[in-house]
Amino acid sequence: MQTIFPAVARHVHGVLYCRERIHTDDDDFLDLDWSSAASPSRRLTILCHGLEGHSKRAYILGMVRALNDAHWDALAWNYRSCSGEPNRQLRFYHNGATDDLQRVVQHAVETDRYDQIALVGFSLGGNMVLNYLAWHKALMPAQIFRAVVFSVPLHIASSAAALARPANRIYMKRFLMELKKKILAKEKRFPEAVSSDGYSSIKDFRGFDDRYTAPIHGFADAGDYWHKCSGVFAIPHISLPTLIVNAQNDPFLTPECFPIEAAVQNNNVLLLMPKGGGHCGFPAFNRNGRYWSEEITCRFFNDPE
Repeated sequence: MQTIFPAVARHVHGVLYCRERIHTDDDDFLDLDWSSAASPSRRLTILCHGLEGHSKRAYILGMVRALNDAHWDALAWNYRSCSGEPNRQLRFYHNGATDDLQRVVQHAVETDRYDQIALVGFSLGGNMVLNYLAWHKALMPAQIFRAVVFSVPLHIASSAAALARPANRIYMKRFLMELKKKILAKEKRFPEAVSSDGYSSIKDFRGFDDRYTAPIHGFADAGDYWHKCSGVFAIPHISLPTLIVNAQNDPFLTPECFPIEAAVQNNNVLLLMPKGGGHCGFPAFNRNGRYWSEEITCRFFNDPE
């Protein structure tokens, strides 16, 4: 219920986006949705959504609203193919697509409007943020100072196996249905490279990633992709204050997604494991309408201690 209720029943009002399209070096585009605080701010948070998400998901809108109230501008960007329009290139997005995140960060820096930039990632977007912090240090601008990630399948292989269990059939079926729309769009544009024939035989992420994600994005197979893009391997290399929040009742996560020892050994990383929260849920019922995840993010960004 903590996973499903916020996804289907939460309605966030009061967020006004201004959309901007930026272009990538490979002749593609990314759609960015900006939301400003009530008064001018020199602080920005960049938000990265989860698998088959977008900037208008309730968990993104709730976080944007809370950050605006805390005097932060927000930039919720949509991954390739996630803004409502198919992207131009064969590639789309995945857990390790840090080059696109780097492009968004650099664009924010080039506006010359912000002294501080924070990052927030959910699920797949959490892996993307952790990989960016670990492997893009040479390109990371000085304005990046903190990050928070939620519900992260830090060990993608075991998380994929968990989602393949009968108990998680409802989630797996939904993801595969959404992803099929992307494959059909790719097939129409790149019939020589992508085929939807036999798609119904795919029952889990191994089948999907082996057939599509891995070959399209240059990985040997699903196992190679999962190993190279799992955030758990990035944790020892993170050098900025980073908060990882994975709920113990998250149906998508396994024990490998709670790397207590790795977090303890890196003073820059704090791992919180609340008993409840579900996957990208963390509901709270209060007068201001903020969820627990939103409250803790604002505190982490606003209070250096």
